[in-house]
Amino acid sequence: MRGTWVKRAVVAVVFGVSVVASAPSAAAVAGLATGAATAAGERIVLVGIPGLMWSDVTPADTPNLWRLAGESALGSLSVRAVRKDTCPYDAWLTVSAGVRSAVGGACGMAPTPEADGEGAVVPEFSWLWEVREQDDAGTLGQALHAAGRTTMAVGPGAALALADREGRVDLYAPSPAEVTQWSRGDVVAVEIPDLVAPYVSGDRLSEVPELLSAGARRAAARAADAKLGSFLPRLGSATVLVAGLSDHGSVPHLRTAMLRGPGSGTGSGTGSGPGTGAAGTLGARSTHRDDMVIVPDLTATILARTGVAAPPAVVGVPVDTHPTGGNLNERVEALRTADVAGQTIRDATGVFFTTLAVLQVVFYITAFLLLRRRDGLPAVRAAAVALASIPVSTYLVNLTPWARAAQPAVTLFVSIAAIAVALTVAALAGPWRRGVLGPLTVIAAVTAAVLLGDLLTGTPLQLNSLMGYTGVVGARYYGLGNIPFALLATAVLLVTTAAADRLVRAGRKALAVALVAALGAFAMLLDGWPGVGSDFGGVIAFVPGIAVTALIVAGRRVSIVKLGAFCAAGGVLVMAIAYLDYLRPPASQTHLGRFVGQVADGTFLPVISRKLGAMLSTLLSPNLMPVVLAAFAFLVFALLRPGAASAGVLPIAFERAPMLRAGLLGALVSGLVGMLVNDSGAAVLSMALALAVPLVLSAGIRALQHGEPVPAAGYPGTPPSPAAA
Repeated sequence: MRGTWVKRAVVAVVFGVSVVASAPSAAAVAGLATGAATAAGERIVLVGIPGLMWSDVTPADTPNLWRLAGESALGSLSVRAVRKDTCPYDAWLTVSAGVRSAVGGACGMAPTPEADGEGAVVPEFSWLWEVREQDDAGTLGQALHAAGRTTMAVGPGAALALADREGRVDLYAPSPAEVTQWSRGDVVAVEIPDLVAPYVSGDRLSEVPELLSAGARRAAARAADAKLGSFLPRLGSATVLVAGLSDHGSVPHLRTAMLRGPGSGTGSGTGSGPGTGAAGTLGARSTHRDDMVIVPDLTATILARTGVAAPPAVVGVPVDTHPTGGNLNERVEALRTADVAGQTIRDATGVFFTTLAVLQVVFYITAFLLLRRRDGLPAVRAAAVALASIPVSTYLVNLTPWARAAQPAVTLFVSIAAIAVALTVAALAGPWRRGVLGPLTVIAAVTAAVLLGDLLTGTPLQLNSLMGYTGVVGARYYGLGNIPFALLATAVLLVTTAAADRLVRAGRKALAVALVAALGAFAMLLDGWPGVGSDFGGVIAFVPGIAVTALIVAGRRVSIVKLGAFCAAGGVLVMAIAYLDYLRPPASQTHLGRFVGQVADGTFLPVISRKLGAMLSTLLSPNLMPVVLAAFAFLVFALLRPGAASAGVLPIAFERAPMLRAGLLGALVSGLVGMLVNDSGAAVLSMALALAVPLVLSAGIRALQHGEPVPAAGYPGTPPSPAAA
């Protein structure tokens, strides 16, 4: 799913043509939505083994699963539904609905269906949408019945997944042992609960990370494997889709996903060849990952494989398979490592941001005390550059195999620190060190280049990074996250104004303005373009930041009215991009296009409300607001009382490099607007400040070391405070 650099660059630059270029052909879409003609009669069996992880699958303990893995395309399943952990009930309900769903209240196993002839009926099925507001429950079963497909469910969870809007499945058996003819169902779902049942008490999933001992868990995996082995040979030529489906405790994990059937080893998710899948990975366009799928993708895959058109409510897409090298042991180990990486990032994120907040606050207090006496200027400058180097180091660390280490968390933090030190040395020791903007330009350029390069190559560095996202959490799987947006916008605006400063000094102001606008627009389009950055709020925030920067470089005044107009322009632009995405086939749309659909049908208010609530909650974050308050306090005081607060380093920096003020104010505008329009809220502004303020401070210290006089407060060259601008 990762596009080439050239392809993504063309997508970003050729604005009007790229929608056509990036959208699949009509024939391709039809094939994905309804299945290839030769696969229209394909039988498919979904085997749900809730709680199954790749660490459970071994040749010794689970020989049937291991043998099936050798014949299948393999991937990780992100089971995130609505809660932070997903119980079996929510997982099977998500398969039924084709969209992330949750029953609410207590959450454990699916309800036991009532016998109805050879079939069964899920009791009080309408309660799900009448009381629990799960309006899409029954979408899969209804679509299958409308197309004349016969459904067979084995186990309560399977019945919930395949039930139509009346809660009915055609054929039902409580367990695999009670099925006599597996060929009677066109679509079969089987629940094997052995691995998750020990973690469910009454109607609640365990609230501890791991309830069972290692030995007890292996025994549960062996029991599930034996049950699979009892009927797997009887499935004949049917396509088999095995899914870990749900969590088994309070800590989410990536789960097992494998597909054996026609096309599973040919690189086509709906192909008709007899591929064994022996060297294939399992991914989907929903995640833009070659080796990761989400639960709604299972719904879309079942429909596609049986030749049934997916209803509009289904947000998943049919899975794709991709040829890959390596033997089975290596492929399974890579998937186990992916879960380790996601778990490590999830567990370490809080510690990391707390540490970063403490370092930022301590730095500003120390800098304030030392700069007042002009003591330790080189040390303060080095610390400033080092702090600004940390964010990009959290992405570069993913170029190392830290997740394979014996102690991945320790290795992660040590590697980040080592990379930050290396960048600091490079910024302060290179030939550019003599210039006021030298180290600033190096760190900003590296940060911008890493994030832009990551966007153009499918974001492998943001996935499983401390300042990115992880499939374990399941909030985002690709594109530019909110924190990376803040870093990208800040870095791009700082590095472009550093270049513009040289142009202005050479008397080429028009070219400087054009440079800021062009490079800013390029980064902004990558940020917002569907399938690349896919960032809705980022475009709204980036536009005013670029406009303010360009106006200040041009020597024009920025007013509140103009700032409001720029924000409105950002909103119009992102809605235009989203509308172009909406015009593509549903299977090809990103969340940008789906939001336009929600606006059209009037269901967008819950999305806005949820994001607003998330944004407001960040204003009380103990890890984010200290950074915002400390950085702003230092920045404003250093501008209003330059001699007393910081030895005048900021006014000196702006005097020696006048365009730096434009970059700083533009970054602050993007950060502030980004805080208001993104659900990450204060995280956006705090990260913009965490990168911009230390770098600007380092430039001022360098200017002070050159022997510049300390300007008094309010001298003609002193710029206004950010609020005044």
